[in-house]
Amino acid sequence: MKYFSLNNNSPKVSFQDAVIKGIAPDKGLYFPENIKKLPKFFFENMENYSNHEIAFELIKQFVGDEIPEKDLKKIIADTLNFDFPLIEIEDGIFSLELFHGPTMAFKDVGGRFMARCLSFFNKGNDNKITILVATSGDTGGAVASGFLGVKGVNVVILYPSGKVSNVQEKQLTTLGQNIKALEVDGTFDDCQKMVKIAFLDTEITNQMQLTSANSINVSRWLPQMFYFAFAYKQLKNKQKNVVFSIPSGNYGNICAGMMAKQLGLPIFHFIAATNANRVVPNYFETGIYEPMKSIQTISNAMDVGDPSNFIRIQKIYKNNFKALKKDLSSYSFTDYETREAMLKIYNSSNYIADPHGAVGYLGLKKYLKKQSDILGVFLETAHPVKFLDVVEPVINKTIELPPQIKAVINKTKEATAIQSYDDLKSFLLNK
Repeated sequence: MKYFSLNNNSPKVSFQDAVIKGIAPDKGLYFPENIKKLPKFFFENMENYSNHEIAFELIKQFVGDEIPEKDLKKIIADTLNFDFPLIEIEDGIFSLELFHGPTMAFKDVGGRFMARCLSFFNKGNDNKITILVATSGDTGGAVASGFLGVKGVNVVILYPSGKVSNVQEKQLTTLGQNIKALEVDGTFDDCQKMVKIAFLDTEITNQMQLTSANSINVSRWLPQMFYFAFAYKQLKNKQKNVVFSIPSGNYGNICAGMMAKQLGLPIFHFIAATNANRVVPNYFETGIYEPMKSIQTISNAMDVGDPSNFIRIQKIYKNNFKALKKDLSSYSFTDYETREAMLKIYNSSNYIADPHGAVGYLGLKKYLKKQSDILGVFLETAHPVKFLDVVEPVINKTIELPPQIKAVINKTKEATAIQSYDDLKSFLLNK
């Protein structure tokens, strides 16, 4: 499989090079040259396959022969060593829980898959790779956990000061070893902008191999196809159309779901549910795509004003606005509406949703007002314990800390404060 830059001004590369480089020299995101549909028989008989077998069939064409089948299957088994339960909270409405991994967020899948691919490619190589990544919340912890102790890999994580939850901050600032955290005086968009500039700064790239672990990296993005298939497998015998509502910030998650649909997974419709950062809802209303300055909300992982992966979504739909609108709806909700949804879900179903899952639920409910006889799935992308300061006052209940959180919550934060790109550059060159 070859990958090309969506800016169309860089050479095509292998899967390995796309993983290691992260972003193309022309600043474009890498995209697979071909997308081959899987046999219809595979989807019609998914209940006869294990999750590991399903994941292998979905991902193998994108990896090609660059990782032998035996090694790829081991990477998948190591990545997917936790469950993906589907919980019915109302008649025909399900929560897909993606938080049963080590950092209790959906990004554990992509983070772990990428770390293992990079470890395979770096085997027997004395060159060090530096993972440079910006996080609006959960990416940092997932990447830190996935790459902790991986030989030949250093990780530098930028996060916006005061704009991630206490649990999220502890998960990315307390691990030590090969993980370094930089606390940025600014927003997530500021962090992401610094990372993009660093990738193009030859004074840095001439001295070290940089790659990204955001969902711009193909090995972080594509494995997110897996859990859409796992959910569909559990619902297919109900013989109804399935709609997914995805809390959306950088749009990598929903873009992966769309790739799964390109492979043949019978997803009826997608909903991009978001908070006050309504770039995509605005686009659907006006036909004009215009990035905005990010706005801080209680669903901080979606506080993104310039979503990186939306260009991949446009590519999947060949930049056909009409075709995209047929498969995708997008809605925006306020913090007030999010809190109201969290309380409603708890009171009616005794189910605790985090703020992002609540936004996904709201998007699903809004869509279902104009549709019937459909099964709706909203993605519960992070455990509510990661947002205690938001969730507990809403439901008036103390949430018990799971073992994954107990392991880090009392550890001492270690982070370097930076204010500008020059600070980041100095840190990288001096470290």
